Amino acid sequence: QVQLVESGGGLVQAGGSLSLSCVASGRTFSSPVMGWFRQAPGKERDFVALHWRGVGTHYKDSVKGRFTISRDDAKNAVYLLMNSLRPEDTAVYYCAAGRKLSTDHEPYDYWGQGTQVTVSS
Repeated sequence: QVQLVESGGGLVQAGGSLSLSCVASGRTFSSPVMGWFRQAPGKERDFVALHWRGVGTHYKDSVKGRFTISRDDAKNAVYLLMNSLRPEDTAVYYCAAGRKLSTDHEPYDYWGQGTQVTVSS
């Protein structure tokens, strides 16, 4: 079993920045795809960004140019740098790992517990 733990969430004013971290533990971690999803109250879990090892990255249109996903295999970690945050970015952010490239949440094999990001006006 692979365990994912997110950190870095918090309260920030609109226009500010936050950096989220997700660290894998428990077993050897080699999932080729890692992603970030978010879920606002009363809403479905929504794709934010993914990193495909050796290939590239992909982002939700509304976060392009503002968010950056990166991966450090030596640390078994994936990061999400969020700049120019907006109130609509408020959600619980989850990291995920899997073997299949997808912007849907269902194909991912492992999930973290989530970290709250709140952006105030």
